Amino acid sequence: MSFFRLQKLAEKFILAIKNDMLTNAMMYKALVDKDASYEGIFIAAVKTTGIFCRPTCTARKPKVENVEFFKTVKDAILNGYRPCKVCNPLEKLDETPDYIKKILYELNADPSLKFKDWDLVQRNIEPNKIRRWFLKNHGITFHSYQRMFRINSAFKKIQNGETVTSVAFDSGYESLSGFNGSFKSIFGVSPSNSKNIQLLNIMRLETPLGTMFAGAVEQGICLLEFSDRKMLETEFKILAKSLNANIIQGDNPHFEPLKNQLNEYFEGNRQEFTIPLFTPGTKFQQSVWKELQNIPYGTTRSYKEQATALNMPEAVRAVANANGMNKISILIPCHRVIGHDGNLTGYGGGLWRKKWLLDLEKQNSNICD
Repeated sequence: MSFFRLQKLAEKFILAIKNDMLTNAMMYKALVDKDASYEGIFIAAVKTTGIFCRPTCTARKPKVENVEFFKTVKDAILNGYRPCKVCNPLEKLDETPDYIKKILYELNADPSLKFKDWDLVQRNIEPNKIRRWFLKNHGITFHSYQRMFRINSAFKKIQNGETVTSVAFDSGYESLSGFNGSFKSIFGVSPSNSKNIQLLNIMRLETPLGTMFAGAVEQGICLLEFSDRKMLETEFKILAKSLNANIIQGDNPHFEPLKNQLNEYFEGNRQEFTIPLFTPGTKFQQSVWKELQNIPYGTTRSYKEQATALNMPEAVRAVANANGMNKISILIPCHRVIGHDGNLTGYGGGLWRKKWLLDLEKQNSNICD
């Protein structure tokens, strides 16, 4: 079973258990106590003010009879509530703490490093704390992350022409057989037979609209989707097959500019993206996706208008289908295409997200980079 599938199942299992055990009384107590452990578990909406808050909101607490609870921000928005200006429930959660950033910086500089519990304690880091953070944000333990990062770095060095032997020992392995075994368990082939395999790195990131997964290869970003999109696992499989790639969680040079530009976009300070994109597909699909990027920020276009712009006015259905096959949300703005009657239709991330994105762009359409 793939890492992505395991992570998805684990997240659903843990949340299902916790949500099933919750009562309104427990959630109200967590709200009053500002209990951070309930972040991401429920949203509290105040009937008298029409706003919704995260569990840790510091605003004055309402009476219990004036509160209703929702599982997600989406549910609160669909029920007519607006976000609180005190706790900003649409802002990103789970930013990487500084102490973890320092550890990751050291690993990036030297992938052969092996941080054991003792090493963490010497840095005044509680091993269980960093373990919980990695499990929550990456679905794996910190030590598993280190192993995957080490193998990921080794893969790239071999792809760049370095010998298997030198890469093995430079990566911190004490034996060539141990390196070969670890490599084959992840990539399915021995290091010497990996030249024709591409690496598709994935990264989880938090946005105001929920968790997203990004995928990148050497050429650029090839996937950006919300984690609850029904076709996400299928999209991963299609990409892996079409690119002859192995999917592995790990760093990629395109991820940092992606995070920075997405942050600027959600803050209303960016209207165009400059990140390299890689969009394998048919010639027709690629023409449709390219035309999507020509729709100006803050505007919308009907499927008919998009087909006409492609000089295919009768191919409305085919254009709509190609839009639906777009694997790079937001950067390739299929959310800007609406029905001919002005209604919002056909968005894999959910129509509530489509409306939110269009409202964001409309509010900030006069702001330049």
